[in-house]
Amino acid sequence: MQAPPSVRCLREAHGHVFQHGRSLGMIDASSFDGGDALLAAFRERAAGVRTDGAAPLLLGDKARPEAWARTPGGGKWPTLEGFDRATAGAAALCWCFDYHQLFANSAALALAGIDQHTPDPVGGRIERDADGRPTGVLLEKAALMLWHAMPEPDESERTSLLRAATHDLEHVHAFREVHDMKAQPWLGPALAELDDAGELRASYHLWPLMEDLEASHASCARWSRERVRLAGGKIFVDGTLNSRTAWMLAPYADGPPEHPAGMAMMSPGAIEDAVRLCDALGLPLAAHAIGDGAVRAVLDAIERVRPRTPGFRIEHCELIDPADVPRFAELSVTASVQPCHLLPDMEALRAGVPDRLGRVLPIRELLDSGARVIFGSDVPIVRPHPGDSIQAGVHRRREGMNASAAIAPEQAISEDEAWACFDAGA
Repeated sequence: MQAPPSVRCLREAHGHVFQHGRSLGMIDASSFDGGDALLAAFRERAAGVRTDGAAPLLLGDKARPEAWARTPGGGKWPTLEGFDRATAGAAALCWCFDYHQLFANSAALALAGIDQHTPDPVGGRIERDADGRPTGVLLEKAALMLWHAMPEPDESERTSLLRAATHDLEHVHAFREVHDMKAQPWLGPALAELDDAGELRASYHLWPLMEDLEASHASCARWSRERVRLAGGKIFVDGTLNSRTAWMLAPYADGPPEHPAGMAMMSPGAIEDAVRLCDALGLPLAAHAIGDGAVRAVLDAIERVRPRTPGFRIEHCELIDPADVPRFAELSVTASVQPCHLLPDMEALRAGVPDRLGRVLPIRELLDSGARVIFGSDVPIVRPHPGDSIQAGVHRRREGMNASAAIAPEQAISEDEAWACFDAGA
C-alpha cells in the first residue's frame, strides 16, 4: 500500500533501527506453528555455522509461542534439552516477537552466568522447572540480562547492519523521518558518519534510555546533523500484553499468579524523576506504557510535574481507561501508537482482557478529544509497513476476516485520518 500524495513526509514514529538491521539476519520465527519448527530452523542454522566456521552465536526472533500448542511438559517453548541438542553446543536464543521474552539454550545461559542460584532481577523473571532450574525462558529484565551478556557485533559489522536497516527503511518502505526509541550511545555518531558519506535520505530522531541521556545530551553537539538529532529520553514503565507483563488496572483473565495484573517496571517516583530530568535538559520524554495502569501512572507523573518542554509522548497506549483519554489533550501528551499490533494480537487480547476489548487502542476517542496521535510499527517487532496500521486503524481486524470479528469497531478511524497519523508534514 502506497502513501497517498497528501502525505508530505512519511514518518516511522517508533522503531529500533540497529535492531532492525540485526533482525534482518536472524532466523525469522514469525511463521512457525510450534516448537518443532523452531528447533528445525536452529538445527539447520547450527549446521551452517559448523560448516563455515563463523562465531557460534545463533539468533532468532519474531516467535509467537502464545499461539503454539503446549508441549508435554506444559509449556509453549520447546524443552531446554531439545534446544541444546538442536544447537549442538553453540550459544543460541530466540526472541519472542515483542522482544520482552526470549528462549535461550544452556550455552547462552552459561555465557550470562544464569543458573538455578541466580535470583530473578527486579522487573524480570527466570522461568524454572520443579527443581528450580532455569527452563531457558526469560521475561523482561531477565531477558535483557542475558542479551547484554551476548557477544556484540564489531564496529565493521555494526556499520554493515546499520546500513542494511537504513536502506530498508528509506528505499523499501519510503520513510523520510524515523524515530529510534532505544537509541544506543554510539548510534548518533554512526548515523552521522553515514550522513556525511551521503548515504541517508531520511532524518533520524534518537531517543536514548534515561541512563544514556545525559551523556548523549553532552555529546550531541559533535554528531548532530540536519538528518540526525537527539530527540528526547525513553523509559519503560511496563512490559507487554502477550507476556502478560503490561501493567493493568485490573488483573488479566488468564494472568500468571506471579503477576496477575502485569508488572510495573518503575515506581511513580521514578517516573516523575525521569519527567523532571528530561524537562531540565529541555527535552521531552517518551514512556513505554502498554497497559491502562502504566498509561495512568505516566499521565499522573506529567500532571504532577507540569513540564514546560513540549513533545512528551506515551508509547503504545494499547489499553486506556476512559477517564484517562481526555488527559492526553489536557496535558499536551502525544499518543504514539502502533495499530498494526492489533492484527496478530487479536486472539491474545480476547484471552487476556475479554472484559476490556472496548478499551483496546481507543484511537477514535483520542482524536475526538483533540489529542495528537502518531503512528509507527515498533520495527523489528513487526514489519515497518504502514498498510498494516491503516488496515488495523480503519477496519480493526485482519484482512479477510468477517466484520463481526473486529475488536472495538467503534474506535475505527477513516483512511485519511490514519494516513495523517503517519505524516510528519501534517
